[in-house]
Amino acid sequence: MEPTQNPWTILSQELKYDNKWISVTEHQVLNPAGGPGIYGVVSFKNLAIGVIALDDDMNTYLVGQYRFPLEAYSWEIPEGGGPYEEDPLISAKRELLEETGLVAHSWKPIIQMHLSNSVSDEVALVFLARNLEQHKATPEDTEDITVRKLPFEEAYQMVKEYKITDSISVAAIQKIRLMMLEGEL
Repeated sequence: MEPTQNPWTILSQELKYDNKWISVTEHQVLNPAGGPGIYGVVSFKNLAIGVIALDDDMNTYLVGQYRFPLEAYSWEIPEGGGPYEEDPLISAKRELLEETGLVAHSWKPIIQMHLSNSVSDEVALVFLARNLEQHKATPEDTEDITVRKLPFEEAYQMVKEYKITDSISVAAIQKIRLMMLEGEL
């Protein structure tokens, strides 16, 4: 049986930073052993949404962009944020269209995961998009992206070679590979 009671005691908390995407709260705590400490928590104001699109020939679509926090270029599946009050599928459809110009007529949720759960409450949902139709991409002003269509197997090799390191993308590509091996695709 899994313990469900919180072993941490929160003595006080203070909001240290807040913007329209995240907030950071510092908690004065007693840890599970009873010792004093601090715990900083990053709270996200949107769901993380990822979409792995597969066409009939088992090609997928990656989005390349420079990631400011990493100070590096990153290849990823199409991703973005979705307001908590919005149906995640609506957010996924919007992100896929904005970043790649693709419209999918078949959708399936394939992953729900917590990202960096030692310091944040961020939740990611990933969808598989199939039966694709190409339209015009409309990226946001903050996105300077390149779209790349490639065989799924090549994307999988990029994960194996550490050329794709974004956690949502790695998980999604590995999940699709598992689905293939188990005959679900």
